[in-house]
Amino acid sequence: MIARTQRTRLLASAAVLASASLVLTACGSSKSSSSGGSSAANPSVSVAAVSADPALAGLVPADVKSSGKLIVAADASYAPNEFKDDKGNIVGLDVDLANAIAKKLGLTADVQNADFTSIIPGITAKKYQLGMSSFTDTKEREQTVDMVSYFTAGSAIAVKKGNPDKIDPKDLCGKKVAVQTGTTQSQEITDVRNPACTAANKPTIPNDGDKFTLQTDVTTALVSGRDQVMMADSPVVDYAIKQTNGQLEKLGETYDSAPYGVVVDKGSPLSPAVQGAVQSLIADGTYKQILTKWGVEAGAIDKSEINAAKS
Repeated sequence: MIARTQRTRLLASAAVLASASLVLTACGSSKSSSSGGSSAANPSVSVAAVSADPALAGLVPADVKSSGKLIVAADASYAPNEFKDDKGNIVGLDVDLANAIAKKLGLTADVQNADFTSIIPGITAKKYQLGMSSFTDTKEREQTVDMVSYFTAGSAIAVKKGNPDKIDPKDLCGKKVAVQTGTTQSQEITDVRNPACTAANKPTIPNDGDKFTLQTDVTTALVSGRDQVMMADSPVVDYAIKQTNGQLEKLGETYDSAPYGVVVDKGSPLSPAVQGAVQSLIADGTYKQILTKWGVEAGAIDKSEINAAKS
């Protein structure tokens, strides 16, 4: 199983993690050995200005160049990658990267909120030039569109700070686990973990996991002690740990990791342009600044590729 391979993703907004209304404030901070040295997210940080690269700009198709902008689709419901802030603006890792990619190509990004399932059809119908919405790069998707890798994510597990229930991430049998409805982690419990518990004559995870519509409710269930474990995509877990000011910690390593890809129309000259832009942003340090701003350095890559999915 690859995390969010089909993006049976967080169906409702994880954006609320950014609001101050959550009962998630405490003292201290948390940094686990598996966080890859990621820092606390600081959305107010400014990223250095990006200059156009004439060689990369020369790869941009004439119709896009004449419009002066890249229309980028994102399902703004998945903090810290793409979500709406308290003013309704679409922000996040993918938004900052989209803006930087566009600037490298001598363009301006026009990031538009879109239903996740409509994005790839919108790309092939030329409604959008790019899709940046935490898409996992898969061979199946590469049959329809090009995927330009820019980040790596997987599944992760969090518990309360200090792991008071002595949870073993490899054996959640009988534990109370919070997940968001419709996610790959929810399916993992039903399709993988609970069958393994049954085969080992151990109690299953109750209810196939306690399911919540909002990822923020998943986090709150763990913080409040209603549940013992939280499962989600690794950037979401890392972000929740930082937003809860040290009340949670990641347990074990991120697993089932796979690259995220920028979605581009199949065979478009924009694909090498975008790949070159991502690689240039990696080389000049802008990429690291953006990942650091959102506290997700653990997902950094050092080489962007086109259609390099392993499965």
